[in-house]
Amino acid sequence: MHLYGTQNINENGHLTIGGVDTVELANSYGTPLFVYDLELVRTRARGFIETFQKLGVKAEVAYASKAFSCVAMYQVAQEENLSLDVVSGGELYTAIKSGFPAERIHFHGNNKSYAELELAFDTKIGCIVVDNFYEIALLKEISEAKQQPMRILLRVTPGVEAHTHDFITTGQADSKFGFDLNNGQADEAFQKVSDHEYLQLLGLHCHIGSQIFETDGFSLAAEKLMQKIGEWNEKFNFQCTVLNLGGGFGIRYTEEDRPLEPQVYVEEMIKTVQAYCAQLNLTMPEIWIEPGRSLVGDAGTSLYTVGSRKTVPNIREYIAVDGGMSDNIRPALYDAKYEAVIANKANDEKVSTYTVAGKLCESGDKLIVDAPLQSAESGDILAIFCTGAYGYSMASNYNRVPRPAVVFVESGQHQLAIKRESYEDIVQNDLPLTIQKGE
Repeated sequence: MHLYGTQNINENGHLTIGGVDTVELANSYGTPLFVYDLELVRTRARGFIETFQKLGVKAEVAYASKAFSCVAMYQVAQEENLSLDVVSGGELYTAIKSGFPAERIHFHGNNKSYAELELAFDTKIGCIVVDNFYEIALLKEISEAKQQPMRILLRVTPGVEAHTHDFITTGQADSKFGFDLNNGQADEAFQKVSDHEYLQLLGLHCHIGSQIFETDGFSLAAEKLMQKIGEWNEKFNFQCTVLNLGGGFGIRYTEEDRPLEPQVYVEEMIKTVQAYCAQLNLTMPEIWIEPGRSLVGDAGTSLYTVGSRKTVPNIREYIAVDGGMSDNIRPALYDAKYEAVIANKANDEKVSTYTVAGKLCESGDKLIVDAPLQSAESGDILAIFCTGAYGYSMASNYNRVPRPAVVFVESGQHQLAIKRESYEDIVQNDLPLTIQKGE
């Protein structure tokens, strides 16, 4: 069994995380429950930051908080000297409420509203990643009305397709994100913002996909962006001060996955950019990256209580848990794969194969198909590994199921980071019928 971060098995044969017994966590906080290993989050963050420092390259490592965001998570990011990538007014508001330094916040998104952009100006965030011509017009209007400067990056699609699932590949030409680098859109966007009184163009941004295990895609994307920067420098004397190469660094979900260490991705990016700076006689820009999944993905573990069982003779054995696609949509949405263990029997041999079904009213609500597990009984605690990214953040109230609680653990300590929703929370925004029934 592959253990992640501080996971271990104690003398009772129970899975522990951060020195805390997961069975005790389930008993204390209930299930379903997300458990985050803060030591692993901190280790990953430091791995990225220290690599840049070791190589003497000025950089910002921004946590891509769409992977998982809440007040306490933003405070951890601040403690680890990360910057922050937000993609909505809600994430921005949460970050500000957490006390995160606004000047280290970068705002993404392909359809930012006027109100969201106003909030970005009013809170004086550090940078807006501009996605389209509509947004350029809004930014000009807001900055001129407020007579307030704003640093920006232009997001471009470099035509590099990462080797990953189609739904989470974003760097190719046919994407809803960014200005195409190859058809003149990026050049037109540059012309619209480069001499604006209040919009301060720092450089370019790209993001080629997610759950990527090779460095080739990042290097090729960096080449294409540096070529364009060189072209603008020659024609317009543009000085690029920031090159943001996005995120998408892969993690291990199952034994089939072979992720690289954080420093490997960083070193290859830096080599490529340095080579082009030397070739084109350009000043080395700051390198910004945006790890999300690679910071929190395998630091998160979901705990469930096993309920019903069903045997389909000669076909399949099902166990059902008290959560499902309402707290982890990825298996249904992406055919995502996970590994698991019966947390209260972690030392036992895996003698059975089960399909782990959720409790939601959908045939496709299966968290793991054909999982090798210890013999399962009603009341057992099932731990599914690597659910820290896009689990809680994509959770829903489908079937009016309350969203789970989230707990942080570190050095034998545990604390509630997000309270479990109640049935009262579910109906709090509902209003009674007031339209009169017709005759």
